[in-house]
Amino acid sequence: MADAYEDVDGELSTARKALLAAATEADEILAALPEPADRSPGQREAATAAKNTARELRARFLAAHADAVYDELTDGRTRRPRLAVLADGAALAFPGLVPTAEQMAVERGRAQGLKEGREIDQGLLFSRLLESPVAGPHLMDSMLRPTERALADLAEFRRTGTADLGSVRVERRGSAAYLTMCREDSLNAEDNRQVDDMETAVDLVLLDPDVGVGVLRGGEMTHPRYRGRRVFSAGINLKALHAGEISLVDFLLRRELGYIAKISRGLMADHAGAWHSPTVVKPWVAAVDTFAIGGGAQLLHVFDRVIAASDAFLSLPAAQEGIIPGVSNFRLQQSAGARISRQIVLWGRRIRATEPDARLFVDEVVESADMDRAVETAAERLDSPAVVTNRRMLRLAEEPPDAFRAYMAQFAVQQALRLYSEDVIGKVTRFSTAHRTDSPS
Repeated sequence: MADAYEDVDGELSTARKALLAAATEADEILAALPEPADRSPGQREAATAAKNTARELRARFLAAHADAVYDELTDGRTRRPRLAVLADGAALAFPGLVPTAEQMAVERGRAQGLKEGREIDQGLLFSRLLESPVAGPHLMDSMLRPTERALADLAEFRRTGTADLGSVRVERRGSAAYLTMCREDSLNAEDNRQVDDMETAVDLVLLDPDVGVGVLRGGEMTHPRYRGRRVFSAGINLKALHAGEISLVDFLLRRELGYIAKISRGLMADHAGAWHSPTVVKPWVAAVDTFAIGGGAQLLHVFDRVIAASDAFLSLPAAQEGIIPGVSNFRLQQSAGARISRQIVLWGRRIRATEPDARLFVDEVVESADMDRAVETAAERLDSPAVVTNRRMLRLAEEPPDAFRAYMAQFAVQQALRLYSEDVIGKVTRFSTAHRTDSPS
């Protein structure tokens, strides 16, 4: 392996061979061991050592060749593949850099605690690509392009004004588009499917020239405890995480660089004003009924007007879950400052809509019966060209693209490591029989 360390920093063709040799050696060690669930403590240590040795080399390889890797995968930045396509392409073009399709298929068939943790290598790849001032901005812009699914659905949405995407419904009323999260049985807990549906919905809103404002709200629940009540979001679906069905690439990274970034920064699409403003930007309203937990609370940072029912609360239970609460560690600094950010993220402080500090996150608190009218009024008031322009400039001042990119570069690898840490696996296992929001109060 020592020779590989020397070669990996050198000329690209030689470095590729060294990379493959190191990955092959690690895979051979793992293949000689029992399945992860059956390993002894000593065997687990041997597996961890083999994987970490290979990862050290991958990190060295990417430090020297990240831009060359990205240029090859994008034909010199003339194409704009999304995250999943980049990961698949890297596995083929640079053997040993990230897991193969076959290796990932095996991983997807296992519960979270029984996987090898191969997504960590994907997190390392995207961390180093996002760090690059050449590859990173191009990748972020690529993720702002509309999805193929949205482009295929656009004509029908424009004709009917409605779209039922599965976990999200979209309805155009006047110049406002209302997105309703409708995972009735799971309190709108997010998984891979809902991230795909949400990105499609956001794309439709931004692509439709008849829409001036987007509104996001939770639908009525069938969950026994909240039957008939609207709920905004219970955050990440912990049952899905335990089952190994929450993907680093298709959920955790796509969510931040895809639909949330599009709400925040706009959609990169061909339009009449592209020569002066390359993204299509629209104002957004969030309506929080009952609670916004975890990922639900994370969403609120990028909305222009947040309206909450008087009995609602917000929380980011990162300490309980053990994972990073998306970009909230970054965005909370803007809204709440360092001290309250630590109280919420590290201590698990819950913010109720009626307490004074809620004004740092919520613009308006009304009685539940008055939510509909408050939301309609906000949508009407924000539907203005001047709002759109000033919103664009506010976002640039609040969150410069390079600062966001630097955060996401660290998030990609640190979140991947968290997913496979012993404490997280232990916690999601305990959550596997009952979602935490069975008793959120």
